[in-house]
Amino acid sequence: MELKDSLKSLVFDKSSLKKTVFDTTKEAFELFRKTSHEMIDLFQEQADREGRTLLLGFKDHGDFEFEVRFGSDVLVFFMHTNVFEFSRDHQVMKSNYIREDTQRSYCGVIRIYNFLADSFIYQRDQDLGYMIGRVFVNKENHYFIEGKRELGMLYNNFNTSLITNESVQSIVESAIEYTTNFDLLTPPYDEVKVVSVGEMRNDFDKKSMATGKRMGFRFQADTD
Repeated sequence: MELKDSLKSLVFDKSSLKKTVFDTTKEAFELFRKTSHEMIDLFQEQADREGRTLLLGFKDHGDFEFEVRFGSDVLVFFMHTNVFEFSRDHQVMKSNYIREDTQRSYCGVIRIYNFLADSFIYQRDQDLGYMIGRVFVNKENHYFIEGKRELGMLYNNFNTSLITNESVQSIVESAIEYTTNFDLLTPPYDEVKVVSVGEMRNDFDKKSMATGKRMGFRFQADTD
């Protein structure tokens, strides 16, 4: 039995492309890891210098996840191990950059989530986090971001934006700035006015009453 040339080329070419995209995305993710760690160290140095007490920290969770803590917030960076292509209807597919080379539409994805620091400290597993942005990286180390406010508006030039030390620092700074300004709001009174005996006995502050920055509200950036 012999392999058809067309089938062989398809399998080899597609596998090679996805491997290239994965490697490029992993390099970008490591740059995010390094930059985030350094930024938290700088915050700590400045806090110590000014005599401020501030919850700061960096923690690795394996090859594809890490978290940074600052004040009452946590950002979790997560790299998906698969490579994706955009749907035909996505705005990216209509750009000349993609039309010139359709392989540019294959991307790795780095997701950025925001959680409350107390959700981890007090092990409130039902608390909610929000994805504030996802970074798409292609074989040429170009990137763009789908995200909320600053993240989505400032970093969407796929044809010209490259992953560099400067661009990653800018993205991390924007993520921290956005998260810090994304405040915890109280849910509507009518949604929390009734509590069962079981919830009280099970310590509803930690378990039954899930907490998130926009519980009962639309995500503020969705209406901007």
